[in-house]
Amino acid sequence: MSYGTADPLPPVTLDDVRGAQKMLSGVARMTAMEGSRHLSQLVGAPVHFKCENLQRTGSFKLRGAYVRIAGLLPEERAAGVVAASAGNHAQGVALASSLLGVGSTVFMPKGAPLPKISATREYGAEVRLHGQVVDETLAAAQEYAAGTGAVFIHPFDHPDVIAGQGTVGLEILEQCPEVRTIVVGIGGGGLAAGIAVAVKALRPDVRIVGVQAAGAAAYPPSLAAGRPVALENPATMADGIRVGRPGDVPFGIIGDLVDEVRTVTEDELSAALLLCLERAKLVVEPAGASPVAALLSEPGGFEGPVVAVLSGGNVDPVLMQRVLRHGMAAQGRYLAVRLRLTDRPGALATLLGVLSAVDANVLDVSHVRTDPRLGLTEAEVELHLETKGPAHCAEVEQSLREAGYPVIG
Repeated sequence: MSYGTADPLPPVTLDDVRGAQKMLSGVARMTAMEGSRHLSQLVGAPVHFKCENLQRTGSFKLRGAYVRIAGLLPEERAAGVVAASAGNHAQGVALASSLLGVGSTVFMPKGAPLPKISATREYGAEVRLHGQVVDETLAAAQEYAAGTGAVFIHPFDHPDVIAGQGTVGLEILEQCPEVRTIVVGIGGGGLAAGIAVAVKALRPDVRIVGVQAAGAAAYPPSLAAGRPVALENPATMADGIRVGRPGDVPFGIIGDLVDEVRTVTEDELSAALLLCLERAKLVVEPAGASPVAALLSEPGGFEGPVVAVLSGGNVDPVLMQRVLRHGMAAQGRYLAVRLRLTDRPGALATLLGVLSAVDANVLDVSHVRTDPRLGLTEAEVELHLETKGPAHCAEVEQSLREAGYPVIG
C-alpha cells in the first residue's frame, strides 16, 4: 500500500523498532503489565493492562518523540525543534529535547489545561499559547518552523515516531508472550501502527484491534475510501484521540496490519475510565481508557489473553470530575431530578426523609423560590443523587411520585 505522501517515506520495519528500543534504553520505562480480574471475568479469558499511563510524562509519547529528535543531524539539532499539542505530545517533546540537549518550542491552544502547560514548561520547553483549537496551534508551529529553521516534530506522521511507539509492542510480547489480542486506541495512528509493525512481524497470529471515539472516528471512512479522509468537526472528551485526519504514514500501516477498527461512545469511555479508577486503581485519561471501553461494549468479541494498552494518564482534574460523574450516570449510579414542592417550613426536610428511606445519597441540592414559572406557594428543587444502579434509580423516582412530588426531569 502507498503511504500517501508526495515524497514517500520509507515503511517502518521490525529492525527500526528494535533500533528504537536500544535507543530508548534508560530513557523510557518498561511499563507494568497489570491483570484485571473484573474484565477477565467479563471476557472469559485473561485481560491485562499495558500501563503506559505510568510512563515518564504520563503517556507513550516520549518514546516516539525521543527517537525522532535523537535521529536529527547536528545542524538540525542546533536549530531546535518545535511541536504543537494540547498535552501529551507536548510533554514528550519537551522532555526528549531536554534529555538530548536540544532547544524546544511547543505551541499549545490557549484553552489547554493549566497542569499540562505547567508540566511542559517544567520539562524544559518554551511554551507559546496560540489559537483556540489544535489546528490553529499546528499552523502556528509550522509557520514558526518555516521562519526559524526549527524542525517540526509531528505527533504521529513520521517513521521515526512510529518506530518509537512500536517499542510498546515489543514489550507486550515480552511481558505476555501468550497474548492473542491487543486492543489499542487510535487517534492519528502512530501508536497502533508501531505496535502492528512489531507484533505482526514476530507474531502474525496476534489480532490487533484499534479503537476510536465514535465522534472522532476518521479511520473507518478512510479505510473504506482507501485514503485518509478528514472529518469536519471531530468531537469527543478523549482529546488524546480527537484527530480529524489519519496520518499518511500510519494509515498505510494500519490498513495493511491492523485487523479491525472499532468505535466506542462517550458513555462507554466514561464507564471505562471509572472502571480503571475503581477496580484497577489506575488514573487513565479518556483516550487511554478507549480499549477498556471496547472490551466493556462487547466482552465476548475478543479472543484471550487480551492486552489493553492504557496509552496515557494525563487528565485534567476538572475533566476527571465531569467524566466520573458522566460515568456514574451511564452506570445508573448518579441521578439528577427536578421537582416541585410546597414552600413551607420543613418541606425540604420531608423530601430528604423520603430519599433517606430509599437509601439515596444526596450529593447536591439547589433550592429555587423565586421564578416566574412557580406559583405563589411553590418552590423548585434540583437534586443530584448517588444511587446503586438503574433499578435503584427507578425505585427512587417511583418513591418520589408516590410521596406526591411531581418529577419534572
